[in-house]
Amino acid sequence: MKIYTKTGDKGKTSLFGGTRVSKADDRIEAYGTIDELNSYLGLIRDIQTDTRRKEVLKEIQDRLFTIGAHLATDKENKKSKLPDLFERDVELLEQQMDKMDNELPEMKSFILPGGHVYVSYCHIARCVCRRAERLTIRLSERAEIEPIIIRYLNRLSDYLFVLGRKLAIELGVDEVPWNARI
Repeated sequence: MKIYTKTGDKGKTSLFGGTRVSKADDRIEAYGTIDELNSYLGLIRDIQTDTRRKEVLKEIQDRLFTIGAHLATDKENKKSKLPDLFERDVELLEQQMDKMDNELPEMKSFILPGGHVYVSYCHIARCVCRRAERLTIRLSERAEIEPIIIRYLNRLSDYLFVLGRKLAIELGVDEVPWNARI
């Protein structure tokens, strides 16, 4: 099977189910951003030395493929069998955050992203996740989107923030508080 089909050369692509849409369609923008996020998570997973955290990140990447499949599927096509996203997937993020948060100092202000390239990757992924969430919400205003997808993306951005903080501690870099100039 060739990777190129030439069917998108005029700016259209097919959803799962066959419906042709513009490559600028909200649905394509949403799942394309999920794909971008997944790539950043692969980068973060590559820099990890913590085996359990690597497994969690791989699980998250798998869930992002699930979300992408949902966003890329023509809902009128009832024949498509889609992978499931469960409440326990959201709970895994919450449990991982709670575990990391127990080892972090209390946050007393906003913090500036950065301090180490690994921490910055987490903040970039968090921002991409928030964009994916916004795009998915926009799509949900005109198309049927499972509510758990939006909950998962919301929780995932929180997870990435906490992971960035945890890495900062592990790497021995200071979190720089934002001091508003008033």
